[in-house]
Amino acid sequence: MTKSLIVGLALSLAPSGSAGCASAPVDNHGREAPLAMPALPSATAAAGPFVYIANQEAASVSVIDMSTHMISQIIDLEAMGFGSNAKPHDIAVEPDGSFWYVSLIAANRVLKFDRDNEMVANVEFERPGLLALHPTEDWLFVGRSMAAVNPPQRIGRIDRSTMKMEEFDVYVPRPHALEVSPNGSTVYVGSLAENTIVVVDAESGEADLLRLEAIQPHVLVQFAISPDGSTLVATGELSASLLVFDITGDMPRLVDEIDVGARPWHPTYTPDGGEVWFGTLGTDAVAVVSTSDWSVSYITGDGVAEPHGSGISPDGRYVFVSNRNTNEAFHAERDFGFETPTATLVVIDASSREIVAVVEIPPYGAGVGLASRPR
Repeated sequence: MTKSLIVGLALSLAPSGSAGCASAPVDNHGREAPLAMPALPSATAAAGPFVYIANQEAASVSVIDMSTHMISQIIDLEAMGFGSNAKPHDIAVEPDGSFWYVSLIAANRVLKFDRDNEMVANVEFERPGLLALHPTEDWLFVGRSMAAVNPPQRIGRIDRSTMKMEEFDVYVPRPHALEVSPNGSTVYVGSLAENTIVVVDAESGEADLLRLEAIQPHVLVQFAISPDGSTLVATGELSASLLVFDITGDMPRLVDEIDVGARPWHPTYTPDGGEVWFGTLGTDAVAVVSTSDWSVSYITGDGVAEPHGSGISPDGRYVFVSNRNTNEAFHAERDFGFETPTATLVVIDASSREIVAVVEIPPYGAGVGLASRPR
């Protein structure tokens, strides 16, 4: 097994952006940094459970303590041999938090880590993108990255115990959006290049295609499925919409399309199914959609700058939104020593809609992962 380079940190900013760290000469990459990383007493000082964020332009993963909203560790993938351009993109976490997985776009790998952030296995897959765990079988499904211009028209199914890979044809260019139904029977795949959703049998890999009638391309970014398994929502980058599908039948049935703002990204349902949360990357806002009437409200503020990934704590109390901040709409106090600006993880109180913490992280906050039933 390969031991990851782990740097202990304790840093969180209040919404006002006040700093909470001491100075030191270098960051975790050995580069000079105007504001350096303070070390925890040990690399495992924080107890968790944790939120994991892929730092796509920093070849690293930030590990945030869910209860304290502090950085616990930063895992340096470059130091592990995956290169400075590994481009970690999405993260999936076992329900109990025992293992977690990260896709590396440019390294063409999916990595598996244990609870102690030690890499235990990895598997090759061309331009991996989004990840989705099967709820009952030992499978992890993998789509293709948005950065891949012409990837294979297949998705991957990984055996999570052996990390052996199978690939299934989905017959659409650039398969990106990816989600598994709560009962585990179906995998839904969305194409970036055409208005098509592929309905895949999770066991056999057999696929049926649903062509969506639309005047313009949607560019389906990502899906989320309601906890009761009755509804699938899809974010459309170019159509600036949230598409709502009834999935109680054999094939999805479009029942609504809601204008939500430019470039909606990764959606997440609240545990009770009452709301869907996601960032609108093009407007520096977080959208909150009520599933009772599909009305939309927005949250803006410090740290919300090109929001990308989202996750919600198992108790529904906090919403975690990663932000790229490549536009520097948020003026970070930390400099991790990269040319790309510092990114953020914003923590929002789901009830009050207030931003309760802004955690500055290495560049380009992308996919967010957390355990649904941590222990």
